[in-house]
Amino acid sequence: MNPLLSRLQPYPFERLRQLFSGVQVNPDLRAISLGIGEPRHATPAFILEALSRAHGALASYPPTAGDPALRQACSAWLQRRYDLNLDAATQILPVNGSREALFALVQTVIDPAPDALGLRPVVVSPNPFYQIYEGAALLAGTDTFYAPSVPERNFAIDWDRVPAEVWQRTQLVFVCSPGNPTGAVVPLSEWAKIFELSDRYGFVIASDECYSEIYFRDEPPLGGLQAAAQLGRSDFRRLISFTSLSKRSNVPGMRSGFVAGDAQLIKPFLLYRTYHGSAMSGMVQAASIAAWGDEQHVVENRALYRQKFAEVTPVLESVLDVRLPDAGFYLWAAVPGGDDIRFARDLYAQYNVTVLPGSFLARESMGHNPGSGRIRMALVAETAECLEAAQRIVQFIQSNPHQ
Repeated sequence: MNPLLSRLQPYPFERLRQLFSGVQVNPDLRAISLGIGEPRHATPAFILEALSRAHGALASYPPTAGDPALRQACSAWLQRRYDLNLDAATQILPVNGSREALFALVQTVIDPAPDALGLRPVVVSPNPFYQIYEGAALLAGTDTFYAPSVPERNFAIDWDRVPAEVWQRTQLVFVCSPGNPTGAVVPLSEWAKIFELSDRYGFVIASDECYSEIYFRDEPPLGGLQAAAQLGRSDFRRLISFTSLSKRSNVPGMRSGFVAGDAQLIKPFLLYRTYHGSAMSGMVQAASIAAWGDEQHVVENRALYRQKFAEVTPVLESVLDVRLPDAGFYLWAAVPGGDDIRFARDLYAQYNVTVLPGSFLARESMGHNPGSGRIRMALVAETAECLEAAQRIVQFIQSNPHQ
């Protein structure tokens, strides 16, 4: 067996299952889950129709590079969304959702050979983080450095707390904007700092932007490629962005997205994926072309989230330290008493509401787990269900004042 598998940590939802094992739940209340960030709004009918019409594509092997029409649809979306002009043939690559692409890029980029001192290379990850970052790094044979978010700075990552000796071993940095779980968006000034560090130390930047189309203010979130272009880095050197249809178009089961950026990275990434067998189904490609070409359903989807958060957030603000995020569909709340694991377990037992302990989404680093004392709530269900969950949370806290 691959010995690196033993380095993997249990996934947050496996830890949650273990936490709830044997808990006696209030039988008078139906279960409501705010635990998993899986979109539950209806899939637009025109996407389903495009998928159905393309069943003939099942008769052929799809190309790993994707159909030129799909790459062009992705390029056209980047132009409309970010005012970017990328070469669809060399700077864009369709992928089976951002999750598999994030994992695969690390395997492509990392040189696992130890340095002259026998030390492994490093991947720098936000903390808290999406656990695929850590798993990809571990299975690539690297160490992971967890750069903490800072609540006082809108959960910005404190890049200055990464020691120079860590940067010298760093081969890849994950940036998540809008962030999971915090919802924070990386501003241009922070992108400039990340690019300067990349120029100094030579690492690749993987910019995870799968929540970019769910936002609560008039100005859409800044993307990594957009920031690079504004800062005069039009070759997007050492930068790859990841985006997906899952949240934007409510099609998580389609597993469809694309990566874009530095052509010098896209080329070996395509080679890796060719051997990995990562080609996207022709049916999914056809539906993806339809989805990337339409914005009206995205506007309507965003309006649903805005209404939902506008109704739910004030209810929770009355009892929790929580506020409307920049973007995404999570609320990242500090809990009374500071024990996120106990809070999640007791809430589940007494009110049959599932939330995810924040400490499950982070690692202890520099003597502190930055997820400790917080919970992540995914407001993915319909508004009425999320409101009912929020009201139960209020009742739970009021009935457990010393929680």
